[in-house]
Amino acid sequence: MAEADLDVVIRSGAKKLHKALMDEARKRQARLAGFAAKAKTRDAKARHRQTAKEMMLLAHAAARRLQITAENAADSYARAMKKALEDIKAAEAKPAKKTAKQKS
Repeated sequence: MAEADLDVVIRSGAKKLHKALMDEARKRQARLAGFAAKAKTRDAKARHRQTAKEMMLLAHAAARRLQITAENAADSYARAMKKALEDIKAAEAKPAKKTAKQKS
């Protein structure tokens, strides 16, 4: 991984975080579904089901924001490295200019 670009590392880290977040959300949804199944009243069942549904919607939104942020950071890093490389090549191509102090 010594030669890996940081943008690839950012993307792979985001994928791992996304997977972990969604796994945890599924576990919590299953727990809430279990509460709904054990509930004695219709209102309690509906409340637990609605909570599970809303929790998954929020988890999906958080995962999507995480993914978008990581993609933006990786793209920004890649652009910055490309520009830095171009600047280095341009500086090497130009002959060194002597200033007035260096001429004296």
